[in-house]
Amino acid sequence: MPLATEADNLPSDKGPKDRGGSSRTCIVTRESGSPDTLIRFVAGPDGRVVPDLKRQLPGRGCWVKAERPFIEKAVAKKLFARALRTEVKADQALADEVDRLLAEQLAGMMNMARKAGQFVTGATKTEQAVRGLAAMAVFHAIDAAADGVRKIDQARKAMSFVGEDETEIPAFRPFSAAEMEGLLGSNAFIHAAALAGQAGEGVVKRAIMLEKYRGSVPVRAKGGAGKPQQ
Repeated sequence: MPLATEADNLPSDKGPKDRGGSSRTCIVTRESGSPDTLIRFVAGPDGRVVPDLKRQLPGRGCWVKAERPFIEKAVAKKLFARALRTEVKADQALADEVDRLLAEQLAGMMNMARKAGQFVTGATKTEQAVRGLAAMAVFHAIDAAADGVRKIDQARKAMSFVGEDETEIPAFRPFSAAEMEGLLGSNAFIHAAALAGQAGEGVVKRAIMLEKYRGSVPVRAKGGAGKPQQ
């Protein structure tokens, strides 16, 4: 019998119905984590690695820390085939696909929160939500005009002194105006705010995951139309 190799011990799971916390271990870092910090992958019918963001696809799966460099490393080192114990092909563009899916997931939750009355758009409504302490987070288009961003930033900074911990609500800039038109259609915005509630919390949660995946952080009150700080 051949000796076991390190690759034979790469963590995996046995499917959505048989995944305890101990099985959620990154195949790159060997660190365990929660579904909010890991992305599940399975082997698709065509023999390609498929991201399973909703953790619902059947079959053996494996997990990778939800940050782009780890996806790229798993592809480069051919760790998916070892962890899934089958001949699968991980495309070089897999990291881009995950980014696209995370962006679509965020946009979908924005639409859901909007229907639930927990996501408002427009500079005036966004500023009102901030000053009324109703906003959990604000969103700007990457190419939003500096004046509009600065005005809302001033409100965020002013309201940070109202609470006991003096913490500013985060501001995210995940998409350009053109990207938002493609993702949200007529619901595209330049400025927006996520409000308290389950759907609003879902928006913030997915925004944080996308920003972390891209290696950026929420913009603090600086204004301007640049990309998020790295």
